[in-house]
Amino acid sequence: MSQAPLTKSAARKKALDYHRLPKPGKLEVVSSKPCSTQTDLSLAYTPGVAQPVLEIAKNPARAYEYTNKGNLVAVITDGTAILGLGNRGPLAAKPVMEGKAVLFKQFAGIDVYDIEVNAKTPQDFIRVVEAIAPTFGGINLEDIAAPHCFEIEAALKKKLDIPVFHDDQHGTATIICAGLINALHVQGKALESAKIVCLGAGAAGIASLNLLVAMGARKRNILLVDSRGVVHKGRSDLNGFKKAYARQTPLRTLGEAMVGADVFVGVSDANLVSPAMVKSMADKPVVFALANPDPEILPQKAKAARSDLIMATGRSDFPNQVNNVLGFPFIFRGALDARASQITEAMLIAAVNALAELAREPVPASVLKAYKLKKLKFGPDYILPKPFDPRLAQRVPQAVARAAKKIPPGSKRR
Repeated sequence: MSQAPLTKSAARKKALDYHRLPKPGKLEVVSSKPCSTQTDLSLAYTPGVAQPVLEIAKNPARAYEYTNKGNLVAVITDGTAILGLGNRGPLAAKPVMEGKAVLFKQFAGIDVYDIEVNAKTPQDFIRVVEAIAPTFGGINLEDIAAPHCFEIEAALKKKLDIPVFHDDQHGTATIICAGLINALHVQGKALESAKIVCLGAGAAGIASLNLLVAMGARKRNILLVDSRGVVHKGRSDLNGFKKAYARQTPLRTLGEAMVGADVFVGVSDANLVSPAMVKSMADKPVVFALANPDPEILPQKAKAARSDLIMATGRSDFPNQVNNVLGFPFIFRGALDARASQITEAMLIAAVNALAELAREPVPASVLKAYKLKKLKFGPDYILPKPFDPRLAQRVPQAVARAAKKIPPGSKRR
C-alpha cells in the first residue's frame, strides 16, 4: 500500500529534521589521504607540503596534479533569488547551496565548497569571486536575481580562466531544450517552425530562448511575455536582454499570445495560465509549466482542456520533470575532465543532444526499479531521462568534453 501524503506540518518537520539531525547541515570535509602516523603528518603538512608548493609556484598548471582544484567547484550565491523564495539573503541560501553540493557529489563525483557572499552590488560580488577563483576548477553561480546575474556571469567569464556557469540560466535552458526537442518530435513538429510563447523574462527565460535560437528556433516565431505583458517594440521599459526578443506585434496579453502557439514555456509564477489559453493553442501543443512549487497551470487542468498536449513541469510528482540535476553535474564533469577554461554554447548544445538521444533509448531495468515502474518508453509521458539513470554519468560528460576540445582558436585555454 502507498503511504498517505504528509500534512504540511509533518512535511515541514521532516524537512527541518533532515537538515538538523544527526548533526546540522548536509556537508562535511573528509580527508582523501591517510593521516594517522607521524610520517603521514609530515607529508600532509610541514615539511612535505613544501614540495608541491614549489612545483606549483614554478608551474601553476601543476595545481591540477597536486591539489583537488581539478575536481572542485564553488557554488556561489548572494541569496537574491532563492529557489522560488525570492531575496532572503546569503545566509538563508546556505541550505540550498549545500544541497547543490550534495547533487554535484552524488551524480558526478565533484567536490564543492558552498560560498554565500554578502555583496551590496554586482561589482562587489564579482570582486569576491575573482579573488577566490584560484582555489577552484569551476564556478557555479546560483540563485542570483536578474538582471544582475547576466552582468556578473559575463564579467567573470572575461576575468577568469576556469568555467563560469550560472545554472539558473544555462542549466535550466539545457534541460528545457532537451525536453522540448523530444516533445516536438513526438508531436511531429520542428523547432525551426514552432511558434513559441515564453512567460518569464528572467535568467531562465532569456537563457532558454537564447539556446533555443542557437539550436534553430526563429526569433520571428517567439513571443516573450513578462509581468507587464507581451515584450513588444513599442515598450520603453525593456532592458537589453528583453529588447533582443521584442517583436513588432499588436498582441499585448498572455492570452492573446497563446492563440495558435505550438509551445508554451513558463518560468514565472503559479496559476497564470488558464484552461482557455491552452485550448487556444495549435493542434498537438507542448506546455512546459515550470514554476515551482506550483506551476503556471496544473497538468490535470491542462490535459482536461487539451487531450493532445504534451505536458512538463518542474515537479517530481508529475511526468516529464524538467530537473536541473540532469544537467549541471554532468556539464561540469565534462568541462573539468576536458580541463576547459569555459563552458561554451557548443558544450551546452552537446549536452542537450545527449539528453534528448538518451531518452529515446530503451530504459534500463535499474531505472525502472529505482522509480518503482513496470515500464517506461519514449513518448508523451517520457521525454527526458530520469535523474537516476546510470547512463547519464557517461553520455553527457563525454559529449560535453568532446565539444570542449573543439573550442575555436583564440579562446582562453590552459
